[in-house]
Amino acid sequence: MGKSIIAVLGVGRGSWGHVARLIAVEEWDRMLLVSNEWGKEKFAPAKEAEWVIVNNRAPFDVIKDAIKEKLPEGEVCVSLISGNGKEHMALLAALKESNKDYKIVVLTGSGTKYY
Repeated sequence: MGKSIIAVLGVGRGSWGHVARLIAVEEWDRMLLVSNEWGKEKFAPAKEAEWVIVNNRAPFDVIKDAIKEKLPEGEVCVSLISGNGKEHMALLAALKESNKDYKIVVLTGSGTKYY
């Protein structure tokens, strides 16, 4: 158990740079990326990551359960800078159903901040 990040990657590639930098500058024991097949093909993280491949058109519970199955143990940090509301809500619901505490993580001009 260590510090893990879960990041959603949407189809808008403009926010991927933020996620890529967050992965590169912080030490993570586990990285879980939530995206679709296209995101997995196009996004190249600097470090090895696990993927939860979702279909945005799938029912909410299907997306939530797919994320829930892969939730890491230990400290969980979440990045919602990319992605859409349905995926974000599915991630948050999976965390809540699993009674997982989490921190929001974001890069700022003065470094990485956790909330």
